Amino acid sequence: MTAEIIYRGELRNELTHALSGNQILTDAPIDNQGKGDAFSPTDLVAAASGACALTIIGIAARTHGFNIDGTKIEVTKVMAANPRRISEIHLDFQFPTNNYSDKEKQIIERSASTCPVMLSIHPDIKKDLKFSY
Repeated sequence: MTAEIIYRGELRNELTHALSGNQILTDAPIDNQGKGDAFSPTDLVAAASGACALTIIGIAARTHGFNIDGTKIEVTKVMAANPRRISEIHLDFQFPTNNYSDKEKQIIERSASTCPVMLSIHPDIKKDLKFSY
C-alpha cells in the first residue's frame, strides 16, 4: 500500500503516507465547489511534477558533482473544461547563482523532462519548463 485516503466531508480528503505516516489534506478548489483551503488533487499532480523533476535533477547533480541547493520552482497549473482536466503545467525553475557549465545545464534540463511523473503525465497535457540560471 502506498497511501490511505479518508474522506472527511465538505470535499476534503486526508491522505496518509503508508511508510512514514505523514499526512496531507486536499480540498476542492474554489472554482469547483470547494473552499480552496488546501491543495486540490490536480494541484498535487502539478506540484508532484515539479518535485519529481527537482528530485531527479538532484540525483544527477550529486552524480556529476555539482550543487543545486536552494533551487526553487514556481508551479502553475492551467485547467480546461469539457471535460474538466489539467491542460497545462508550467514549471519555472530558478537556480541559485552557481556558474553552471553548459554540460551541467544540459544534464539539468534533460533530467527535468525525463522524471517519472513527467513521463506519466498524458502527452496531451502541455508541459512548459523554463530554466533560469
